[in-house]
Parts: sequence; structure tokens; C-alpha cells
Amino acid sequence: QVDLVESGGGLVQPGGSLTLSCSASGVRTEFLILSWYRQALGKQRELVATSSTSGYDYYPDSVKGRFTAPRDNAKNIIYLVMNNLKPEDSAVYYCNAIDSGGRESWGQGTQVTVSS
Repeated sequence: QVDLVESGGGLVQPGGSLTLSCSASGVRTEFLILSWYRQALGKQRELVATSSTSGYDYYPDSVKGRFTAPRDNAKNIIYLVMNNLKPEDSAVYYCNAIDSGGRESWGQGTQVTVSS
């Protein structure tokens, strides 16, 4: 079982930047597929970034070029670096981990609000 704790959410103005952190415990991150999802009020949860164990990253078009998800396996952390934020990026952001056995874990989420 992987325990995930997100941090770094908050209020930011449009065009601004914010970095979220997800700290994992229980399993080394180098053995995990790590992803970030978000869920806006009244909408379905959507994928915003995936970092595989082989170094392959995936970003949907909605965030490509603005978001990156670097991982620091030495610290057992994955980040979500968000630039040029838009009001439509406002959501609760969740960290997700899948281990080598296919077991899935979620963090508790952190709120990001983009507003002037």
C-alpha cells in the first residue's frame, strides 16, 4: 500500500504559476507509475500528467506545454509544475500511484483556485 500526501495548493492569479508536491511512502517512487488528476466542481476527474517508471511522460493537450511532472526518486516525491494558469485549471488536484502489482492509491487532494 502506498500512502500519498499532496501539498502546495492555493489561490493564484491567471497567468501565474504554482507547484504541487506529492510525497509517497510505503513504496519507492522509482517502482511506481505516478500521475496527477484533477476534478473541478461538477465535472469528472481527468488526467493531467503521467510519469512512468521508464521516464516516459504523458500530458493531455489541455495542459501540454504548461504543466510538467518531474519526479525526485531520491526524495520519493513527484511534483506538478503548473505555469500560465487559467481559471479553467481550478480544481482539486489528486496524486495517483500504481505499483508493479497494479494496485492503485490516491492522495487526499489539494485545491487549486485560479482567479483574479
